[in-house]
Amino acid sequence: MKTEILKRHQFHPVVPFDLTEENVYHIDLTENNTDLHEIDLTNTEIFNEYVFRKIKEVNAVCAIGGYLENRYIYRRSEHFQQTEEPRSIHLGVDIWAEAGTPIYAPLKGKVHSFANNDNFGDYGPTIILEHILEGETFYTLYGHLNLECLEGLYEGKTIEAGEKIAEFGNFPINGNWPPHLHFQVMTDMLSKKGDFAGVCEPSKQNEFAEICLDANLLLMIRG
Repeated sequence: MKTEILKRHQFHPVVPFDLTEENVYHIDLTENNTDLHEIDLTNTEIFNEYVFRKIKEVNAVCAIGGYLENRYIYRRSEHFQQTEEPRSIHLGVDIWAEAGTPIYAPLKGKVHSFANNDNFGDYGPTIILEHILEGETFYTLYGHLNLECLEGLYEGKTIEAGEKIAEFGNFPINGNWPPHLHFQVMTDMLSKKGDFAGVCEPSKQNEFAEICLDANLLLMIRG
């Protein structure tokens, strides 16, 4: 039902550029992309050069990484290998663009929680907002941010639609990734604060897809 609610609304842009098809590069981060087998993904500078070269080659404003994509790139970090079944299913949408890109709240809400998840391959600085729409509560997560965005935050702080909340962080501060925003929508925080799984085990994809809705709906990417 919450998916249907999101489809009925228009939202403020989360980033300051148009995410229509002709402006974005849909980057393939699965094992089907043989380029990824040829580069050292543990070297963030090399990974960064690859991502931004691909964006430049097609004259895009950014790259978009897919919801529920089974990703090869998580093999770069032990952070995703800590369970018997490695985590590889991406539960949000990534927007890959230059560090310093501003991030805006898509709708009014309040700060649910925040943290600096400071592990290699983790979110780095992270903000989670709580929203109510048509009487339903849901949450938006913003990961890989700049460290300064956490200054002055407090739980319960009101955030207006369109208010700047952060900027894309740079590596290594952002969890040691090429600059991008991990944007995720959750219907239940499962008692967590400042963090929520952005990647799950393949066997748990259906379970997590019930909680983590398609963030493209708020980004207004309908295709």
